[in-house]
Amino acid sequence: MIGVAVVGYGYWGPNLVRNLSEAAGTELIAVCDLNLDRLAAVRGRYPSVAVTDDYEAILRDPRIAAIAIATPVSTHFRLAMSALMAGKHVFLEKPIAPSSEEAERLIEEAERRGLVLAVDHTFVHTSAVRKMRELVEGGLGEIYYYDSVRVNLGLFQHDVSVIWDLAVHDLSIMDYVLPARPVAVSAMGMSHFPGEPENIAYLNLHFDSKLIAHVHVNWLAPVKVRRTLIGGSRKMVVYDDLEPSEKIKVYDKGITLKGEFQANGEAVRQALIGYRSGDMWAPHLDIAEALATELKEFVGCIETGGTPVADGHAGLRVVRILEAASASLCQRGRVVELEPARRVA
Repeated sequence: MIGVAVVGYGYWGPNLVRNLSEAAGTELIAVCDLNLDRLAAVRGRYPSVAVTDDYEAILRDPRIAAIAIATPVSTHFRLAMSALMAGKHVFLEKPIAPSSEEAERLIEEAERRGLVLAVDHTFVHTSAVRKMRELVEGGLGEIYYYDSVRVNLGLFQHDVSVIWDLAVHDLSIMDYVLPARPVAVSAMGMSHFPGEPENIAYLNLHFDSKLIAHVHVNWLAPVKVRRTLIGGSRKMVVYDDLEPSEKIKVYDKGITLKGEFQANGEAVRQALIGYRSGDMWAPHLDIAEALATELKEFVGCIETGGTPVADGHAGLRVVRILEAASASLCQRGRVVELEPARRVA
């Protein structure tokens, strides 16, 4: 039985507490938060779980082998590094850290001590996203584009921009699903309220191939949209996370070239392109809660010494894109180069 503690009982913390209190092979020892009203809520719902506002007490407790951290991103490095130095495995809410330099230091510390460092890239543990990866690897053909929209009215964050809040989801999905890493990024965005971070942004990601990716995130939309399109040479996929049942739809649609292009007029070029319109099918997906699956994997990695799907390196790759996008945004969309794209097994 692995003793665990949750630090932070705000927006996401209650989901961690609920899942960890029910997970096989774990014992939820304590919940830590600076807000005493939140701790009272924990005490009322989970009377057997200790509550404290003293993080050092969590670190000193020998019964606690792992800590799940769900606090503002500005606190991630300090809390996670302290946990690792105390010999605790760490499950860290996204993004892993506010800078790539801090993310690298967390990875180095975890690897030096032989500890598990997992990042809460929840969506890569959904059956829908895993099905998308399976389709990309074997059914869509050459991937032409990745296009995602994640918009709603709120929740506004005062410490990070919409890129660091919403785009991290789509970037983690893209990192998991696509067979290549981006080499450059450009971003445009705007803050419509003085003193507040950007509330709308558009990211373009470039690759060494003809693949291109686009991410649109927005806190000022009148409707909630969570949709991703992936276009391939053979088939195309639409992933709509708000669909209750058919979250993934695969379309046997595309274009075919009937001959070589010639430089003798538009009519000839159009005649060489054929449009294919086949069937649509929606694969069966399981309905397991992604966070439960993710935490089960985290516990399993502690027991076996395995590596999580969303490990520290996955978190680092996303933060590097976020940093480059932020730099580009400050320079009116200038293209910022990333490290060479490469698939990591």
